Amino acid sequence: MAAGPRLREFQLIEHLRRRFGRTGPSVVLGIGDDTAIIKPPPGRHLLLTTDLLVEDIHFTLSTATYEEIGYKAAVANLSDIAAMGGTPHALAVSIAIPRSVNEADVTRLYRGLMAACHPYGVSLVGGDTSASRHGLFLSVTLTGYVAPKRVLRRDGACIGDIVYVTGTLGDSLAGLQLLQKRPRNGISRRDIRYLIARHRRPTPRVQAGQFLVARGLATAAIDVSDGLSGDLVHLCEQSAVGVHIDASALPLSRACRAYAVATRTNPIQLALRGGEDYELLFTVPATRRDALERLRRQAGCRFTPIGVIRSKRFGMTLAIGRGDATPIRNTSYQHFSANG
Repeated sequence: MAAGPRLREFQLIEHLRRRFGRTGPSVVLGIGDDTAIIKPPPGRHLLLTTDLLVEDIHFTLSTATYEEIGYKAAVANLSDIAAMGGTPHALAVSIAIPRSVNEADVTRLYRGLMAACHPYGVSLVGGDTSASRHGLFLSVTLTGYVAPKRVLRRDGACIGDIVYVTGTLGDSLAGLQLLQKRPRNGISRRDIRYLIARHRRPTPRVQAGQFLVARGLATAAIDVSDGLSGDLVHLCEQSAVGVHIDASALPLSRACRAYAVATRTNPIQLALRGGEDYELLFTVPATRRDALERLRRQAGCRFTPIGVIRSKRFGMTLAIGRGDATPIRNTSYQHFSANG
């Protein structure tokens, strides 16, 4: 039975307001009027980020549930706020719904959104709903706040800075490939579960970003959402610098290494190409490295040094062996490209 006739726009909005529209003291007015009213904390810059997710481009219902789609949609935005060192605050969600999706499906999607946001006290304050003739579309907008002199940007990396990354890389891509029915021979069930979970439910590094700005340790940062190779390019271009990365230093989980062995895949390529790890890539002055190492337990995740910032003339290189280096190519996913 087609789901469309069971959906009514204003009844759906009221259902979502009652179910998910709880707000905190800094939200003067949430869902129900023409706009939300937000009371910003004194002495803070407003951060604003948005992401658009399209069925069969960013997700497919054959490999993800509605709740998982909602969760990752929120994480994509939370990770952007994390990369600026900010505190997430208010969420607005617009959704275009095909006839195949019913109210229970939409509720599950919002449940996933708010499950990702709940640990950070994020309030759902508005959005829009529409019918769709061509699949599910989801647009998520998130606000946050940061102290003006503490904000992290992509353009602050300096020659001699140490390049760090949080967590591990390549897990999400390996998990996606497993969901796409890649052979699982030689991979333990525990490793399969771990990699799929890292794809479906990544962790936004909000605490790590806040730690970096609170201690004044980082000069630049970006979240690894498109893939390490592509995000390195973005950071270096914005900072007008080059970089030298040590391939052997890239942090790879035991599960990712096991997957690479079993599938005869180069794990370094998983790390360079894999998007949606939502780790933070950041730079630290060499003079602050000892302070970072001393304090990093407070960050809530692993930090790994993977390279050093060089002059722009040096270019972007990856050390792959003794004395060997190769140019870093942007192998991350790109919309509108020939292989995108």
